[in-house]
Amino acid sequence: MAVDHVPLVAHVVRETLTRVPSHVNGDDLRSAGLAALVTAARSFDPTRGVPFGSYATSRIRGAILDELRSVDWASRSVRRRSREIEEARTRLAATMGRLPDNAAVAAALGLDVTEVKRSDDDVARASVLSLSGGPDGSDAVADMVVSKDPGPEAAVLVAERLQYLQEAIAELPDRLRAVVQGYFLDERPMAELAAELGVSESRISQIRAEALVLLRDALNAALDPERLQPHPKPNGCVARRRDAYVAAVAERHAAARAVGATLPAFDTTA
Repeated sequence: MAVDHVPLVAHVVRETLTRVPSHVNGDDLRSAGLAALVTAARSFDPTRGVPFGSYATSRIRGAILDELRSVDWASRSVRRRSREIEEARTRLAATMGRLPDNAAVAAALGLDVTEVKRSDDDVARASVLSLSGGPDGSDAVADMVVSKDPGPEAAVLVAERLQYLQEAIAELPDRLRAVVQGYFLDERPMAELAAELGVSESRISQIRAEALVLLRDALNAALDPERLQPHPKPNGCVARRRDAYVAAVAERHAAARAVGATLPAFDTTA
């Protein structure tokens, strides 16, 4: 199984290298990805309803992110604060339908805007710079300029989660999708949605909660499999519907990536 999916590693590495500084070593990322693929093949459970390709891709990305973390000098406290900020950005993006600005993130965490900016700057400064300069022997001054953007790890993670969230919303049943779209993205009042769908406001609240649980499970299944909680009645109707939804989101994600790919076939030597 692992051998058949080796091209996934090259694909994820190629994708990651477009989002990180030029000094990041592609061979190191490839080694981490291959090790994760083998681990994924050993731990894969087909009964969970997630295709192996999606499961392995998640593990490969996680290993590559770990490798990126290992080559910087950020302290644990810096990384911890950075994770809190990026998690807040992801949560706010899900409710706002767009990436929040630093002011919104600061308000959600009870921080000052300058603290959020300082954390982003600390992570950017912590990225390890190539001691040998540019590939042509130059000082690579451009690579040493501190970026105002989030670090490579955070950028990859946020982009992946947002893409998967969009696909998970699109795969929701019609009524659940209408409530998520109307309430969170269009910011319509609950009473208006209730009138449009011919239900009570309390029912809209229930639909919203049901949709959020499905979205959470779909994202966890693909991006944080260890956080996916087993259903208390795994053979029940609700559990089967959840598993079918999770699998459908994974298939939609895989299809979208295949259509959006601009490169030809996978090349494990790239």
